[in-house]
Parts: sequence; structure tokens; C-alpha cells
Amino acid sequence: MSGKKLTCFSCGQINRVPFDRLEAKPKCGTCGAGLMSSKVAEVDLATLEKSVRNDDVPVVVDFWAPWCGPCKQMAPQYQAAAGEVTPRARLVKLNTEAHRNASAKYRIRGIPTMAVFSNGKERARQAGAMPKASIVKWIKAQV
Repeated sequence: MSGKKLTCFSCGQINRVPFDRLEAKPKCGTCGAGLMSSKVAEVDLATLEKSVRNDDVPVVVDFWAPWCGPCKQMAPQYQAAAGEVTPRARLVKLNTEAHRNASAKYRIRGIPTMAVFSNGKERARQAGAMPKASIVKWIKAQV
């Protein structure tokens, strides 16, 4: 069966979606959650790792923490950017305070940090808060 592999950010199930259905709001076959939502998903470290390993659509991660002022400032900008880059990429957030191993695993030195993962590898990284237009431009240049 051909199609793009996508990890459900709600239940962690890997789904196959025909390429021509990516823009048709596909849903997870297990839990029914949207797979190509323009809403940023909050993920845990295990789901992020599974997505990075398996997904055929690039994943952009915002590493952040609730106590971080610049992270709070960038959050609505990042969310707004998601609507402009889906289905080209899927945007997620990972709370480094709740998932402390993520900072060491991904060598996060400062937050917010965005990273693009494609075909199992980190392709690009950008540290510091950015406005929506800059986020969109940066992501489109990477994917």
C-alpha cells in the first residue's frame, strides 16, 4: 500500500495516507484525531521520537518551557504559522520542563528552539523567538 506514513500525535499510531489525501484532513484510523491539522500538537518525547523515525512529512518541533517569556511570546506566532505550512510540514511543541531528557537528547541549549526533522534526521535548527512571517519563511526554506 502506497502513501505517506504519519504518526498520530494523539495516540501514537502510525497511519498511511495517500499522497493526494494529505490536504483532505485525514484522520487516524485508531483514535480519529486529525493527522494533518493546522493546529499545533503538544507531544511527549516518545511520540516525537516515533514521528521523527517514521513520518514521511517533515516535522517541525518547538522546544519550549512554560516559564520562558520568549516561548510564551512566540507560541501564538508559531500556531499561526502552522496554518500556512500544513500539509508541507506538521508543527508540534515539546515542553522541555515536562520532558527533561529531550534537552539532552536533542542538544537544546536555549529555548525557544525550533528544529526540522525529515527522513529520520534533523535538517535545520533555529533558536530564539520569531514572528509568524519569519517562522513561515524559515520553515518553507527547510522543507
